[in-house]
Amino acid sequence: MKNIYRYAIAAIMLTSSIPVMAQLNNPCDKHATYETRQLFYSMQRLVDAGAIFGHHDDTAYGVGWAYEAGRSDVKSVTGSYPAMYGWDLAKIEHDSERDINGTPFKLQKQMIRDAYRRGGINTFCWHMDNPANGKTAWDTSMRTVKELLPGGAYHDVYIKWLDKGAAYMASLKGDDGEQIPLLFRPFHELTGNWFWWCANTSTPEEFKQLWRFTVDYMRVTKKLHNLLIVYSTSDFNSEADFMQRYPGDDYTDFIGFDSYCFKTIPNYQQKLDMRLGILDAIAAKTGKLACIPEIGYEGIPQADWWTKVLAPTLAKHKTSYVVAWRNGNPNHYYVPYPGQVSEQDFIRFFKEPKVLFENRLTPLGVYGKPIMPSK
Repeated sequence: MKNIYRYAIAAIMLTSSIPVMAQLNNPCDKHATYETRQLFYSMQRLVDAGAIFGHHDDTAYGVGWAYEAGRSDVKSVTGSYPAMYGWDLAKIEHDSERDINGTPFKLQKQMIRDAYRRGGINTFCWHMDNPANGKTAWDTSMRTVKELLPGGAYHDVYIKWLDKGAAYMASLKGDDGEQIPLLFRPFHELTGNWFWWCANTSTPEEFKQLWRFTVDYMRVTKKLHNLLIVYSTSDFNSEADFMQRYPGDDYTDFIGFDSYCFKTIPNYQQKLDMRLGILDAIAAKTGKLACIPEIGYEGIPQADWWTKVLAPTLAKHKTSYVVAWRNGNPNHYYVPYPGQVSEQDFIRFFKEPKVLFENRLTPLGVYGKPIMPSK
C-alpha cells in the first residue's frame, strides 16, 4: 500500500503541477520499454519547469576522493545529488575491468542502479577507440567511418565492439529485472575535428549511414529497447550547420551540443544563447528535446558564473537537461567542491526555480512507477 500511495502522489505531481505540453511525442524506438517511454514523456512535461542538472561520473569520484559510497561533490555542496548522471562506455570494447577514467565497470554498474533506484536519470557517451587501428578516440589519421559500414574493411571489428557495449547496457537492470532506461549519446561532438568520427574524417552521408546502422544494430539486432538517442554536436552557427549530419527523426530523441567556456565570458554567453536559440527552433520543428550534454568552465574561476552566466541563459530557452563535465582532479573539475570559489554561487544556482536537481526530480516519479527506497 505504501508504494501504491507513493506512486499515486508521484503521478498527480507529474501530471498536474508541471506545465503539460499540448502533445507528447513518442520515442524514436517504436518498441521502447514502458519505463523508457515514461521517462521520455516525463522529460517532455518537465521542459517548461526548467533544465535538469547532471554531472559526469558524479558518484564515482571527485576532487580529493574516489569510490566512497554515497559521496558526491554536488551533494557535498548542495545537499542533493544531481538529477542526471553521465557515464562512459569507453574501454568496454576491450573487455577492460575499468572505463576510460579508471572507474571499475562493476562499480559503475552499481552506481547506475543506485541512481535509477533514487529516480535519477543515466546517460552514456562512448569514447570508443578507433576500430580501424586500435588507437584512441582522438586518432584522426584515417577515414575510419566508411570502413566501419557494411562491406568496410573493419566492419567486423566494429560489430564485435558494439556487441560488448550492448551486452553491458543490457545487463543494467532494475530491482524487478527491467532494463534501466539510458540516454545513449554516440559520436558526440561530431561537428568537431578531434575524434575519428568527426567532420574532417567522413562525409555527411557516411556519418549518417554509420549512425543509422549503429542505432538499428543496438535496438533491432541486440533488442535494446531502453535507449533514448542523443544527437550532440560541438560548435555550430546556423540551423544548416547543426542539421548537416543529422541522421533523421527516426534515429534521435534529443538534440544538443557540448559547450565549454574557453574564451571571454561575454563571448561564451553570447554563443551559448545564440546556439540555444537555434536549438529551440529545431526542437519545435522536429518534436525533439533540446539539451546540453556536456558543459563547463574548467576550475570555475568566476565566483558567480553559475547565476550570472549559466542560469540566466538557460532561463531564456527550453533546455531539457544540462550535464557538467567531471571532477577528475584538483586541476580538472567542472562543479565546485566544499571551499571552491564558486561554492556559494552554486548553492544559489541549486535554488534557482528553473533548475532541477535530484531533490526536485525524484518525487515526480519520472519512470511511471514508485520510487523505491534506497538499499
